[in-house]
Amino acid sequence: MARPIRIDAHPDALVIAWDDGPEVTYPNRFLRGNCGCANCVSEQTGKRMVTEAMVDPSVRPVSIQAVGNYAIQIVWSDDHNTGIYPFDRLRALSPESSGLA
Repeated sequence: MARPIRIDAHPDALVIAWDDGPEVTYPNRFLRGNCGCANCVSEQTGKRMVTEAMVDPSVRPVSIQAVGNYAIQIVWSDDHNTGIYPFDRLRALSPESSGLA
């Protein structure tokens, strides 16, 4: 599993340098809109309840905390704080993994 070696918060994006090589820029709105918590994705159906289009374009991280050795938790400026972003999910959301590059 790839792990971040550096996470830099910028006004409009998080930049994560991964130990397996790439440095990936994740727009804040994109990350917030792809939160996988039970408030954002229905536990019963798997349907996304919050999408990127529903997120304020000015959303930004207020704080970022490590969760064990496998994830980060982001508290967002829109007061959302229940999302945990496992490293494998973050790597899957990177542009080269998702075809957005």
